[in-house]
Amino acid sequence: MPQNYLKKILNARVYDVARETPLEYAPLLSARLHNHVWLKREDEQPVFSFKCRGAYNRMVQLSPAELRRGVIAASAGNHAQGVALAAARLGTRAVIVMPRTTPQIKVDAVRRLDGQVVLHGDNYDAAYDHARRLGRQRRLVFIHPYDDPEVIAGQGTVGLEILKQHTGPLDAVFVPVGGGGLIAGMAVYMKQVRPEVKIIGVEPEDADAMDRSLKSGKRVRLAHVGIFADGVAVRQVGKETFRLCRRFVDDMVVVSNDEISAAIKDVYEDRRSILEPAGALAYAGLKRYVERHKLRDRSFAAIASGANVNFDRLRYIAERAEIGERREALLAVTIPERPGSLKRFCRILGGHSITEFNYRYNDPKAAHIYVGVQVREAEKISHLLATLRRNGYPVLDMTDNEMAKLHIRHLVGGRAPNAEHEILYRFEFPERPGALLNFLNRMGGAWNISLFHYRSHGADFGRVLVGMQVPARDKKKFRAFLHGLGYEHVDETGNPAYRLFLSQGGN
Repeated sequence: MPQNYLKKILNARVYDVARETPLEYAPLLSARLHNHVWLKREDEQPVFSFKCRGAYNRMVQLSPAELRRGVIAASAGNHAQGVALAAARLGTRAVIVMPRTTPQIKVDAVRRLDGQVVLHGDNYDAAYDHARRLGRQRRLVFIHPYDDPEVIAGQGTVGLEILKQHTGPLDAVFVPVGGGGLIAGMAVYMKQVRPEVKIIGVEPEDADAMDRSLKSGKRVRLAHVGIFADGVAVRQVGKETFRLCRRFVDDMVVVSNDEISAAIKDVYEDRRSILEPAGALAYAGLKRYVERHKLRDRSFAAIASGANVNFDRLRYIAERAEIGERREALLAVTIPERPGSLKRFCRILGGHSITEFNYRYNDPKAAHIYVGVQVREAEKISHLLATLRRNGYPVLDMTDNEMAKLHIRHLVGGRAPNAEHEILYRFEFPERPGALLNFLNRMGGAWNISLFHYRSHGADFGRVLVGMQVPARDKKKFRAFLHGLGYEHVDETGNPAYRLFLSQGGN
């Protein structure tokens, strides 16, 4: 059976639509990991994903009668584009059933290739079932996204190219895993040609069907899958792909969405290319594997499998990248509710830059603040926690608290009935260490801060909202403070949004 696949892969007809993508050395990633890292740039395919390989290799073998009937596929996006591209090349029609949760960029790409898009269900499984029913009704040929020998062989040409492009030592290749077509095809080829090269699959922690299946010795069906890495959001791997992976795959790595976000940023900084979450999955796994096994001076390749990401998703990715890289700690800290306590807290942080600060006055004795702090290494978080506790601050590490990261950070606040004489100002702080401390030093201990909201977004200036309790008799002194501070500012005390949601009166 492996020999049959070897022959299929060597004779796969993929280059009518696909191109041999480069295997690029990544100097920044290599230096950072103290290993040699190459990226297989499948994001540079005509449809920005490797999926066109397997789809075309399957469809080019259809009979003239089958091509006249047309094809149907179920896909979360990249396979859909591969099928649509192959259909356009072969002169047949393609119906693509896609989950309603599919990123719009992938839906639009299929339509531009003249594929007929049918949106159905909230996940791949629902789309798959509907595509099967629709295919039977319309007598269309179903093109499976991964569990088909010809599709597997087409994807296996990625492994063929890597071994042709990299003839030197290669310790392992990291491959993103959804249904298993890519890793199965690559593994069955590479293990026969270069058996010493490890084949390591990578999955998100909320879509780890292959990892669970290999551990249990049978295919496991997940009750739920996350769709952040929508290109690999599969509840159950294929029968044939599982069979091949049991025999040829060496190991699996499971990573978090934050780690995927960090990997997207890493690849951008090295290659100036923006991968989709599934596209950066392999590199995220490589990083975790190297860290777990403390490896140095090895040679690794990772598949950059796709770049079909919605632009608006980049906001979430940027937000989570620093956390995934362990360059930011998110903390819940209790400090005394009195003038000057925030300044003392900032001084104790020392050289750490504050990346986020959320606070609303509530208790006259204690202030509960949600704060983001920049750190250089993961172990520095524990050092930071120890420093704060040593100085008498109750603190909770929220860095891995999903609810806190998604929701609580945006809900810290509300009305403060005891915040008398409150005024609200919006400032532009220079994005540099010490900007907040300079603000607090200038302010001194004259007025109590009753609200503070800030989040670093990488701009030249940070937008900061500050509530302060300033009695009418201090207005002149307060104006002098603003003048001496020199930061751009706007009085928002009369803003209707403040009146409605944050002020004492609520109107």
